[in-house]
Amino acid sequence: MSHKRNVESEGGVVFIDPKMKALSSLDGEIGWLAAFPYGLQHVLAMFVANLAPIAIIAAAAGLPEDLRATLIQNAMFIAGIGTFVQLFPLWRVGSGLPIVMGISFTFVSVACTIAATQGYGALVGAVIVGGLIEGLLGLFARWWRRIITPIVAAVVVTSIGFSLLGVGAASFGGGSGAEDFGSATNLILGTVSLLACLVFQGLAKGATKQLSVLFGLVVGYLVAIPLGKVDFSGFASAQLFSLPGVLPVTPEFNLGAIITVTLIFLVSATETVGDCSALTAAALRRNPTDKELSGAVTADGLVSSLAGVFGCSPVTSFSQNVGLIAMTGVVNRRAIATGAVVLVLAGFVPVVSLVFASLPEAVLGGCTIMMFGNIIVSGFQMIANAGFSQRNITIAALSLAVGIGFTQMGDIFAIFPELVQSVFADNCVAVVFVVAILASLLLPKDQKVEGPLIVEEGNDSVEIAADALES
Repeated sequence: MSHKRNVESEGGVVFIDPKMKALSSLDGEIGWLAAFPYGLQHVLAMFVANLAPIAIIAAAAGLPEDLRATLIQNAMFIAGIGTFVQLFPLWRVGSGLPIVMGISFTFVSVACTIAATQGYGALVGAVIVGGLIEGLLGLFARWWRRIITPIVAAVVVTSIGFSLLGVGAASFGGGSGAEDFGSATNLILGTVSLLACLVFQGLAKGATKQLSVLFGLVVGYLVAIPLGKVDFSGFASAQLFSLPGVLPVTPEFNLGAIITVTLIFLVSATETVGDCSALTAAALRRNPTDKELSGAVTADGLVSSLAGVFGCSPVTSFSQNVGLIAMTGVVNRRAIATGAVVLVLAGFVPVVSLVFASLPEAVLGGCTIMMFGNIIVSGFQMIANAGFSQRNITIAALSLAVGIGFTQMGDIFAIFPELVQSVFADNCVAVVFVVAILASLLLPKDQKVEGPLIVEEGNDSVEIAADALES
């Protein structure tokens, strides 16, 4: 006789057995072994996206391969720690929601510029200070988050995507400054990796599509070996176990770098607020509480400061994992925690980081250029969701035109002090953010909003999503 029965989850998804009911409840009782596959799925969905940013930044900074491997190892460890903090808050740090943390792509463009021009130490110092500032602001998130409206967040995300296209193209060609940049071998490797990603994404079903980038990296890596593009020298002295390295790079505190990174931390905070709203709306059928939002942003900042101590760029909530939770209905914190355990343990296994550090730049570029394009499309979708009122169109058009246009002609900032030039001259994201904020504050409010606020009609989530956008 079967003991299965229909069970409705917190998110309204109907399952047929008590185990799935536990998985669809934040604190449902479930064994660690039974929960493990669901946590592992989250690791597989974000593993490459967690390591790619630090690999790209380290390459732009020209760091040696052994240091790159150390930073990649630390990135896995920090992602696990950050996820634990979000799942199980410490005081007011952490949301208590099933948020998976990882190294943020939002900072890649700015981080590459700072690391290449001012040194990796300046980047690390800016991350430590900027993270502390975001953590402090997170405690007061309820007071300031309404300033960063949906249209402001949307145009900033769009500008981030545009700013990363050059980074992706440089990797595709073999890495900026490489002796064989643009060679036939590099272009072939980049093309093979990109095609592998596209084919896998076209043929895969369901959650498996999340692994398309991993598949492309594996195919590109295997093709690169016989072409002599993979350096295995680092594996000769590899240890089976080693501790993550604290302060692998000495921090330097440059005011211009700190201001630049802090501005992007504000953008990251809005993304975290958006992820919390999307997660609770889709999986829990409610709005996030002020305490949850404040805890999520505070954790975003303070764990990012910790990431800086370990030589990494900032962390943030991962949207692809929010999408995975919305698709599966699995919100159990113990299940997500098993994935965090995997990330922490991977941070003690150097071989994993060595494999990724030995990836040829062209292979990484072939896979990441598609990811960067997706960021632009995500920005377009966010603009549409914010609504095509005349006010929103003006904010988007003005901020993107000034931000992207002026930074393509950096000499336009020549009359300003050196500090202003260091923050804005080559940083379209910072310019877009400032212009969008000013326009949002100064332009008169429109009551009429045109454009889609939610995809589905007749659904309980319509009101929730509209409320989240208004906030």
